[in-house]
Amino acid sequence: MNAPLLSHYQVRSLLRARRQGRRTVTISGDLGRSTLTVTLDAEAARFPDGVRLPWAQAERILAHPNAVFAWTPHGWEQVRAFSEWTQRVVALYPTERAPTLLVSGIPMHRVRGTDPWQDTQTKVRALRPRGRVLDTCFGLGYSALQAARTADWVLSVELDPAVLAVARRNPWSAAAFSHPKVRVVQADVARLVAGLPAAYFSAVLHDPPQFALAGELYGTDFYAQLWRVLKPGGRLFHYVGSQDTKMGRNLTRGVMERLRRVGFERVKILPRAFGVLAIKPR
Repeated sequence: MNAPLLSHYQVRSLLRARRQGRRTVTISGDLGRSTLTVTLDAEAARFPDGVRLPWAQAERILAHPNAVFAWTPHGWEQVRAFSEWTQRVVALYPTERAPTLLVSGIPMHRVRGTDPWQDTQTKVRALRPRGRVLDTCFGLGYSALQAARTADWVLSVELDPAVLAVARRNPWSAAAFSHPKVRVVQADVARLVAGLPAAYFSAVLHDPPQFALAGELYGTDFYAQLWRVLKPGGRLFHYVGSQDTKMGRNLTRGVMERLRRVGFERVKILPRAFGVLAIKPR
């Protein structure tokens, strides 16, 4: 097996089993993708491959509910990286299902009343990807993987090497790097898209970071390039976030106005997907 990854969810199960006097317990060592049996003794929880989790370390993990820990040659360490691009720390943030990406303390998926995998499903269903698909912001690769179920091919672009480094350590992201229908590219999508052929993609999934982190991905020039690379009749889904605040409504209004300005039609809000759908006219 690969080196185990744990969050407070799995550690809580270990500590509960210890208090109950149990000698073994079944948990996940890969954030919910599969299960394994761990042996418990007075000193530590012992994984099948010989990795130990001392009880003092288990308590420390429990005290960090916003972090995922992995076994490394240096011991148990948080799954995170410092981004030279943004001068921010990026890290895995655990949920009861798939983790999300934490960028400078901000989760990149919705986690209230849903989970990152289900959140992504809602976005991808709204797009209904077919043919060739452009996924503008790879992140943890959930959109690329789910779009590949119905698309012919997905080009997924990620600016930040630190994000890719964290994604490569996430069991829920692993398949994106070897999927036959997904190509992951490390590049600035605002520059990359300008060099892509016109009318090449049938769909674009645009799920950018918050405006404060990537304002250029909300601009008219970038939207014009997305319009250019879409085929006539092509669909764009643009995640914008909640409409429950004045800031969210103003952001959405501006996004819709700029999409119409560059030529998109039938631009509408999809409240359940927290985004905007737009169509390039035939």
